[in-house]
Amino acid sequence: MNIMLIGMRGSGKTTVGKILAKILKKDFIETDKLIGEKAKMSIPKIIEKHGWDFFRNIESEVVQEVAEKDNIVIATGGGVVVSPKNIALLKKSGKLFWLTVSVPTLLKRIGNDKNRPSLTGKLRKEDMEVTLQERQKLYENAADVVVDTEHVSAQKVAEAILTDLEDTYVY
Repeated sequence: MNIMLIGMRGSGKTTVGKILAKILKKDFIETDKLIGEKAKMSIPKIIEKHGWDFFRNIESEVVQEVAEKDNIVIATGGGVVVSPKNIALLKKSGKLFWLTVSVPTLLKRIGNDKNRPSLTGKLRKEDMEVTLQERQKLYENAADVVVDTEHVSAQKVAEAILTDLEDTYVY
């Protein structure tokens, strides 16, 4: 069984995923990193050069590859939920944990990170608000478990996930 983290960029998926992988002595995979490796360029460059559809196609290929693996921790890209096919593949291979957080906290965490391009062409705050509004229901429908990361350290979020897994996962 895989442990998969979904949520907005800046929700803590990578940080929590690394903590979980270390505690569980499992491999950690970050789908956005694999997308960059597959395309041989950064995500902002992929978007600039080829557009979002091209990026989403590579993302779906990567999701299919990681969904075939077992016993790993996966941090997905924030938009993985826009494809029902991606969610179906991920659900077959493990449990999805949605890491929730407010827009103001996302903005604090992300700052002006140039590796996180606008998804809407709008300024950062409006971009985040619009994107979260568009994806809220998708995250909700995809998630097996919802974990609030708003005022909690990444370590505590990882511990909450481990507590949830105690019934279904031997580590």
